[in-house]
Amino acid sequence: MILGTTLRQGRRIAFKRPAFLIGTSSSSRTSSAVAPPSTALLHCCAEPTATVQQQHARSFSATSKHTKSSWYPTSSHYQLTIDLLSRSYHTPPSLQSESTKELDSERTLYHAIPPSLRLAIIADLRSVDFDNNGRIDSDELTALLRKHSDSFTEGEILELSELFYTSLGASSVDIDRFLEALDAAADDRGTSGGGHTENGEVSMLAEKGKYKTHPLGIGTCASEYMFAKTHGKYTEEDLNVELTHLPPVTFSDRTALFAVRCVRLVFDTATLWNVGSITKEKILNRAIFLETIAAIPGMVAAIIRHFRSLRNMARDGGMLNMFLEEANNERMHLLTFIRMKEPGYLFRGAVIGAQFGFGSFFLTAYMINPTWCHRFIGYIEEEACHTYTTILNEMDSAPSGSELAQWKIGDAPKIAKGYWHLGEHGTVYDVMKAVRADEAEHRDVNHAVSGIPDDTVNPLYDPRVKLDIMLKKYVKDIMEKEASKQSSVA
Repeated sequence: MILGTTLRQGRRIAFKRPAFLIGTSSSSRTSSAVAPPSTALLHCCAEPTATVQQQHARSFSATSKHTKSSWYPTSSHYQLTIDLLSRSYHTPPSLQSESTKELDSERTLYHAIPPSLRLAIIADLRSVDFDNNGRIDSDELTALLRKHSDSFTEGEILELSELFYTSLGASSVDIDRFLEALDAAADDRGTSGGGHTENGEVSMLAEKGKYKTHPLGIGTCASEYMFAKTHGKYTEEDLNVELTHLPPVTFSDRTALFAVRCVRLVFDTATLWNVGSITKEKILNRAIFLETIAAIPGMVAAIIRHFRSLRNMARDGGMLNMFLEEANNERMHLLTFIRMKEPGYLFRGAVIGAQFGFGSFFLTAYMINPTWCHRFIGYIEEEACHTYTTILNEMDSAPSGSELAQWKIGDAPKIAKGYWHLGEHGTVYDVMKAVRADEAEHRDVNHAVSGIPDDTVNPLYDPRVKLDIMLKKYVKDIMEKEASKQSSVA
């Protein structure tokens, strides 16, 4: 009766806290009958539809303050708010040695996972506990995830196991604690946000003083040296980029936007971009020149943060890895386009002058005001998205037999096919869509990191977030399997 009531109460919006199974009786928790999992819980544990990095960076709307910033992924399947706190990686996990006997306690920590499902999870965890010590290490986690290969690819399994190993400092996790983390992830009690829920409340685990950062007790050391960002495996939804604009709020924002508009006006006028029709020659000249400049900001940001980390003898949170990858991504755009056109000596001279001028300006500006610089780049990337959208529209409307029409069926350069995974028959049109998707990511990331504290963990590779997603996917998979067993018995 209790279970039926709580399941009805649990039919809520995805990622809202289902306040059920609190204080259930011992008899109900030890029942061996496998109850079908609630629809709400299945929805709550649904994994993101795109890759982890894409879910963290694409189409973010951010409110940036000097004390705290929040990222809001817009996917309807992933409404979890990730809080970026300046204290996030300076606060070590507080792991108390008290034993956790929650399954036998009247006041249990478990909120989202029904008792019968907990028994199934415990049995699953113990099946990979090869040394019978009641703990899960990285090798045993690998074996556990391979049992659920329908939900995890081999690449994901190896990456998550390595992340688990490094984040725990080569240690292991007690099975009871692992179960608490699964429940917290399913219940969305702020496991990756320093113990805070999206409503600003402190989670029960944090209130009890057991885990200040994550129920698993993991830290963020791995973000300092691990960063896996694979471009190109975009879905059609990812490639369908939405043209967005972040309205300026502060005086600094307005000056950044004004500067971008001035730069665009001067460049468009100098290159005759708006005079006459848009041709293949115009597009390649514009793309090659701009990509030689676009790779500068990410490198400058990484260098400044690298020297600051050395000077202060402190962690960077992995942010410089993200900026280095952004710079290299822009460089890959350039290496792709120069396979389609060989620039002349005059063009190369102009690039050298522009790099010296813009590089000196941006280096000085970033040392003075990185917040302004990231907002400036965010607005620059907004313009880049508009430019590539214009190019794609011109290709779509180009008359049959024209140069732009040929790009829709012409082979992409080999380097582009490999980098963006375009397949054997990838075209130049596919390249333009992939480049636009990259620029949209840079737009969202730079807007989001403008004004955040210097010690924020890399939002594209936060170990806590990645392991949270793993926990949700695992719970969802085992619930579906238990539901399948129940239906087959019935």
